[in-house]
Amino acid sequence: MRAALVTETYPPEVNGVARTLHRLVGELRGRGHEIEVIRPRQPGAEDAAGESEWPVPGLPLPGYAGLRFGLPVALRLRNRWARGPRPEIVHVATEGPLGLAAIAAAKWLGVPVGSSFHTNFHQYSRHYRLGWLRRPAAAYLRRFHNATAGTAVPTTAMRDALSAEGFERLAVVGRGVDADAFGPGFRSPELRRAWGADARTPVVAYVGRVAAEKNVGLAVRAFEAIRRQRPAARLVVVGDGPFAEQLAALAPDAIRCGMQSGADLARHYASADLLLAPSLTETFGNVVTEAMASGLAVVTFDYAAGREHIRHGVDGMLAPYGDEAAFVSAAETAAAMGDGLARMGAAAEAKARELGWDRVGDALERFWAAASARPDGHDNLLGKTEWVGRRANPEI
Repeated sequence: MRAALVTETYPPEVNGVARTLHRLVGELRGRGHEIEVIRPRQPGAEDAAGESEWPVPGLPLPGYAGLRFGLPVALRLRNRWARGPRPEIVHVATEGPLGLAAIAAAKWLGVPVGSSFHTNFHQYSRHYRLGWLRRPAAAYLRRFHNATAGTAVPTTAMRDALSAEGFERLAVVGRGVDADAFGPGFRSPELRRAWGADARTPVVAYVGRVAAEKNVGLAVRAFEAIRRQRPAARLVVVGDGPFAEQLAALAPDAIRCGMQSGADLARHYASADLLLAPSLTETFGNVVTEAMASGLAVVTFDYAAGREHIRHGVDGMLAPYGDEAAFVSAAETAAAMGDGLARMGAAAEAKARELGWDRVGDALERFWAAASARPDGHDNLLGKTEWVGRRANPEI
């Protein structure tokens, strides 16, 4: 198919959504699909030209250094697609002004529109003292996604949660992990020595954005509980963000490695022994499957990627959603397992090898086919249009 992917985050930006979309585009292009990526222009970055990528004007996203949102360039999109080649489907991955413009332009031209749900922005509000925004943000997201022919979500739990909030035509597409890009073979004794760890020292990692919505403080509390049992344990933090100063005060002994990517990120994962994933706001949580592929046991909450792929006590540890005391207890239990922790990590790696991107490519192809076949195609954001069908089959 000829498809246009519209997103307000994409490499060279470093975050889970950008990496997911980039990997998925590679999978689809490898299958022969023609994918045009439309995204905001990044200052100082070399922008790809031609039909493969089209950078559009954007502005910085408040509170998220390095991220931008695209401007509402609906007329430019309509004219570009009208001149051709016209996409057979437009897929909108983010809900900002650029995404709205893409839906409007596609509607003018009669091109089907699908969307995907990647970020719980409506849940982030409480972490930035903007709790009053949650309901209007949720209403906006619901209207945005219900204006498309279908919304791809990464897990069955997310499908059920959004359905309960009134989101329609949801399909589980899933996420993958590249088991060649991550693996125990990247483990580095030299890196561990730089962390002050020998082969027997427990190394506990947190990987991800260092931000309030990621619940980083809970990772610190869980590590302190581990260190009371294993005083030699090390805490390694891979990532950066607006909570960095608070983290330095909470955990002055933590080894802060900053953002890592590519083989360096794989080395950091594989050189740890246990990953703590304390976030309560994930739509999926790529760090969970990346750590599993790296041969790490993961402690996380029973939702998102954890619920989808971890068997408690077999290839990781799950705590009831929001139960922070249980999370800390699970971390203590895992760290005390000795050789059992390595066996749990080996089981996690085996599980991750079943989660290739080819599965996700298959699911997205089916999703696009179903979205393209809908007679109504998409709603009108500027007025009321009745849907022909309220819900499609939630499993595609």
